[in-house]
Amino acid sequence: MTADTRPLILVVATGMRHYREYLLRSISTEYRVHLFVTAEPGWEREYVTGWTVVDDTTDGPAMAAAARELAARDPVHGVLCWDEARILAASYVSEALGLPGGDPEMVRRCRDKHRTRVALDALGVPQPRSAAVSTVEEALRAAGEVGYPVVLKPRGLGGSLGVIKVEDPRELEDRFAFVRDLTVPDGATFDVPVLVEEFADGPEVSVDAVVQGGVVTPLFVGRKVLGYEPYCEEVGHYVDARDELLDDPEFCRVLQDTHTALGFTDGFTHTEIKLSSKGLRVIEVNGRLGGDMIPYLGLLTTGIDPGLAAAAVACGRPPALVPERKLVGGVRFFYVAEDDTTIESIEFDEAGLPPEIDRAAPVVAPGATVSPPPKGTLWGRIAYATALSPTVDECRAALDAAEANLKVKAV
Repeated sequence: MTADTRPLILVVATGMRHYREYLLRSISTEYRVHLFVTAEPGWEREYVTGWTVVDDTTDGPAMAAAARELAARDPVHGVLCWDEARILAASYVSEALGLPGGDPEMVRRCRDKHRTRVALDALGVPQPRSAAVSTVEEALRAAGEVGYPVVLKPRGLGGSLGVIKVEDPRELEDRFAFVRDLTVPDGATFDVPVLVEEFADGPEVSVDAVVQGGVVTPLFVGRKVLGYEPYCEEVGHYVDARDELLDDPEFCRVLQDTHTALGFTDGFTHTEIKLSSKGLRVIEVNGRLGGDMIPYLGLLTTGIDPGLAAAAVACGRPPALVPERKLVGGVRFFYVAEDDTTIESIEFDEAGLPPEIDRAAPVVAPGATVSPPPKGTLWGRIAYATALSPTVDECRAALDAAEANLKVKAV
């Protein structure tokens, strides 16, 4: 039998199959994949050559010790993690093995949104004014200095979870506890847990990029669709391979300055930026691949494979970044209308789906009880659809058709 000489990459956790399988599938075509997980893998086995069950995938030092044992048997060429709650722990593993991305402080400056603000401010990167607070009284004082409307934001969460726009002191008092007390499994916690930020108007975009040696190369721009005001639930995204921002000098300069300010040298990032009436405003930087299927839309629309690009950067290899096509992709997430809805059945009417629909998939099973935002946040999603077409309008129409053909029965 011929030995498998593909590089070995260590992947920390995998996430939900619906949203992350495409990454593991791609990476396994060019790399041997070893998982660090807390339970025996299931669907992942098709794509991996081995795994280690660890007690806690958020315990960086413990995983670093396990990684050294693995590397002593089989040299590890890279470490990769796309789970927000585990990217800091994964950086300890990279550090222990002397691999790219092995700088916990670099990752911590992304995970901690207040540290992000401090770092960007030091280099003069355009961003909203921001203050970290722990009480409603401190929040009211900060908002008075910043000027209403303001945005309340959890310091350590992602995916726009808990982000609320408030118009006046009364709204701030009413909403503050929700933001302060919102938690997610394995989420970061802080003694000073809330940011009060200047509201930046205009649309919001995200940028997935690779970073090597401190040089940022943007790959995909996602145009956000927000819903459930005043909450900022991300209900969909559009990715256009021809997006003008990819070649906009000012946009690319701000993106580069942002990473320089954070000292982010190697990895894959997901940066969110407001196109405000006062100019570009950096909202946050996540030290990982984007969620919500945005990198998948990038793969569909350009042919650039985000999984392979992230794996290459993790291993210190040059990624393949030449686009093969220029299309438009979209994703839309679906929710129930009422809190505490128990699902009896859920399915898409396949006969009614147009050819532009790429995927249409329920993400909850019958018997599940779900709620829309704010109670449900992103865990309130019951299904999603992705579409691929030549234009945004055609993509939107296809997603409208998918929504019309989602059949849900409640108990």
